[in-house]
Amino acid sequence: MSHEMMLAAVESLKGHKVMIIGDLMLDHYLMGEVERISPEAPVPVVRVEKESFLLGGAGNVARNIADLGGLPLLIGTVGRDQNGGVLEDLCTRAGLTTRLIHDGDRPTTVKTRIIAHNQQVVRVDQERVAPLSPDGMDRLFELLESTLDDYAVIILSDYGKGFICREFMDRFLPMIKGMPTPPKVLVDPKTVNYDLYQGVDLLTPNTKEAGEGASMVVTGRESVIEAGRAIFKRLNCRNLLITLGPDGMALFEGTDTIRHIPTFARKVFDVTGAGDTVIATTALGLASGMDLLTACTLANYAAGVVVAQVGAATASPADLKETIEELPEPKVTYWKE
Repeated sequence: MSHEMMLAAVESLKGHKVMIIGDLMLDHYLMGEVERISPEAPVPVVRVEKESFLLGGAGNVARNIADLGGLPLLIGTVGRDQNGGVLEDLCTRAGLTTRLIHDGDRPTTVKTRIIAHNQQVVRVDQERVAPLSPDGMDRLFELLESTLDDYAVIILSDYGKGFICREFMDRFLPMIKGMPTPPKVLVDPKTVNYDLYQGVDLLTPNTKEAGEGASMVVTGRESVIEAGRAIFKRLNCRNLLITLGPDGMALFEGTDTIRHIPTFARKVFDVTGAGDTVIATTALGLASGMDLLTACTLANYAAGVVVAQVGAATASPADLKETIEELPEPKVTYWKE
């Protein structure tokens, strides 16, 4: 793929719609320095110098799409609490269109990361892992019935917090299959829910998640191929993208067409949110009319941008263009057994 092709792909992203359904959460960062060990226990004392809140989970996926010039619709749930208000304000400031279901019995999911010297010291989670209530599920599907026709690509952003569950998938998959032109469904999987993703258009696990989905250890090219084929057999999905960290990506278009996309990361400071960037960029690329290989290659460039930043970052069109122009043209190769 030439630089000219990839730069044109970046330009084509603007103005296209993607629906994101899934676990919405608030990323809370406390950043500072460690100068001593606590006298109370053998743990570092972090002197906080900066506090920030960012959209996490499905919210970060939507933010990635918006920052690339796309038009995301974010569907999720928040609690009737202060953190829910913070999250909704962040959505507004990010320019996101949202359809949020408020649940008074469910706190807004918050992940607090304490970071010192650009290294994460500890993470603290506040959450309730459970499906929506029956009333909440009915409200969700009333909303979907009124909006699905406008979206050709849907992301299911599953972080294992209960929004994507058996009850949801048992209603969602028949609903979209019954549409005259079903949308493409992309899933960022959670291992515990693998069997829910039957027949989806694209699954995007990392190496660890692929190994767990295939019930094997993934350590190199041959095991990636074996794991990929086991996932196809288990789920009958149409395509599979396994992200390999510093080794790039393996794209399966069916079980026999396997391409390796090399990594485009120049520096790696923080992999937080890289999976969100990959699925967001791929989905927006498909919504703009790209073929799957081009969309995934562009997503690999975007992932290379965000891992060079600390926290759940995003890539802008300008970032992508700069990276594409600075790096060699991607050498995509076929993988064979």
